[in-house]
Amino acid sequence: HVQLVESGGGSLQAGGSLRLSCAASGYISSTFSMGWFRQAAGKEREWVSCINSGGGESYTVSVKGRFTISRDNLKTILYLQMNSLKPEDTAVYYCAVASRYYCTTTVSEYPYWGQGTQVTVS
Repeated sequence: HVQLVESGGGSLQAGGSLRLSCAASGYISSTFSMGWFRQAAGKEREWVSCINSGGGESYTVSVKGRFTISRDNLKTILYLQMNSLKPEDTAVYYCAVASRYYCTTTVSEYPYWGQGTQVTVS
């Protein structure tokens, strides 16, 4: 049974920083990529970033240069460092584990999801 638990969300003013964490438990292949998505109120879930087991990173254009994704050596914890936050970054942020090695932006290729953590930027 795979479980993903996010933490680190909160409310802050524009320009601030937050670090999201996602702890994974249960059997997850270390070869699978992991990613972050977000969903703002009234909008569809959108891909934010992903990282494969080799450390290769990808970011959506709107966060590139401000957000940094990382995973620990044991590959059971995923992080998202968010700097220079903007009001448009306000959303529920979800971590997810993909069913493939390469990074993917497709929601359906992530079979495992966390419950989400709220980030509010004013």
